[in-house]
Amino acid sequence: MRAALTQESEVFPAALMTPIEQRLARFIAEAGYSQNLAEAVAYSLLGGGKRLRPLLALRCCEAVGGDPLAALEAACAVEMVHAFSLVHDDLPALDNDRLRRGKPTAHVAFGDAMAILAGDALLALALHAACSAATESGRIAHEVTNATSAMITGQVLDTLGGFSADQSPEDRLRQVHSHKTGALIRCSCRIGAICAGARPSAFALCDRWGDLIGLMFQAVDDLLDVTQSEAQLGKAVAKDASAGKLTFPEVYGVDRTRQEIARLRADALATLEPLGQNAEHLLTLTEFLAGRTR
Repeated sequence: MRAALTQESEVFPAALMTPIEQRLARFIAEAGYSQNLAEAVAYSLLGGGKRLRPLLALRCCEAVGGDPLAALEAACAVEMVHAFSLVHDDLPALDNDRLRRGKPTAHVAFGDAMAILAGDALLALALHAACSAATESGRIAHEVTNATSAMITGQVLDTLGGFSADQSPEDRLRQVHSHKTGALIRCSCRIGAICAGARPSAFALCDRWGDLIGLMFQAVDDLLDVTQSEAQLGKAVAKDASAGKLTFPEVYGVDRTRQEIARLRADALATLEPLGQNAEHLLTLTEFLAGRTR
């Protein structure tokens, strides 16, 4: 077993994080928004967050032999979709969350109407970012829109239902999370590989790895939701279980959830083996995401 790095700064290096932050800010500055809309969009997009999805795009680009910053615009597109989804998911009509990353959510800070419009603006800006990619912009835009549709489908299933009557709780759980969380994570990996001009075999490995870590990420998230405090996570905890939503601990229990995380971690590490040394940072990311505590 590889030792997990304990310092986030090693997993999320400034050499990649700084260009991501700068490019996100530049997209907002160039959008021509009114001042109040620009403030709400910046609050929602630039107010913290791990930047996991753009980092995955850059690292997958690198893992198949490309310059990681060649995927910068594509990576920003996925982060904008992610930010849009959080703004709308926090609204009173959906999860009615009042805290995100330790700060008031967008609708609390700016009101419901502006939060809705800021989310709309972020989605439009994401498509602009995807179309700004230096190579394969049409294919990247296609990937981003497909993943966005899948993510919204997952949110509908999670919030309003719509499952087949004969689906087991386990199947429903995987359907929700492979869409709601997994779609954008998988998309990040796919577009990173696309930006590097990956061969079909290497592209398939990034796609498979993204699928595995998407489920693993959500399983860890669900586990933290029942084992950590609001202060530790910077958001409300135990809300999904109290709302009757499908979570890994709710369906499998805490111990089996930990076993599932270990299985997904092992499969993800094995998937990367054919990529050799180029995948070193993806191996590190796998270990970090499996063992994260917030």
